[in-house]
Amino acid sequence: MRAAVINRGFRMRQFSRTWLVGFALVAFGFAGTAAAQQDAITRGDALGDSPVVDLADALSTIHAYMDTSVILEGAVRRVCQVKGCWMELVQEGAPRGLRVTFKDYGFFVPTDSDGYAARLEGMFEANVFSKREADHLIEEGVALTRNADGTATEVSFVASGVELRPSGN
Repeated sequence: MRAAVINRGFRMRQFSRTWLVGFALVAFGFAGTAAAQQDAITRGDALGDSPVVDLADALSTIHAYMDTSVILEGAVRRVCQVKGCWMELVQEGAPRGLRVTFKDYGFFVPTDSDGYAARLEGMFEANVFSKREADHLIEEGVALTRNADGTATEVSFVASGVELRPSGN
């Protein structure tokens, strides 16, 4: 009888250890997944199912996408250093990118997100800035081409949702 009790106690400890090890593996597995998800910085709406459009293609045929919600991918070249109210999205090796603002001025991106990989959903829009507005944007680091009268015309992207990840993730 004593041998049966000892044997049953051994099996219970072995069973408990197996469950404990299994639970730990599952918990650490979820923690690793959560950590990878935490690397992403999200702002605005969750990205939806808009078509993914190559940034270079979109920039060369921008009018084809003017009234269509799309997802763009690229790298953040620079960000408004005052509060992160705009960023420039570029494709690798491109000399110039696309200025991105955020829908209804409703969210901003971290001012230190230069170099991050970006995925964003939104729409293109055309803007004409007054001389004063153009001066202000140029002071903030926006690359604008001025018109002869000092105003500036720009096609930009208004993002409704943004995902940022440190390069390499």
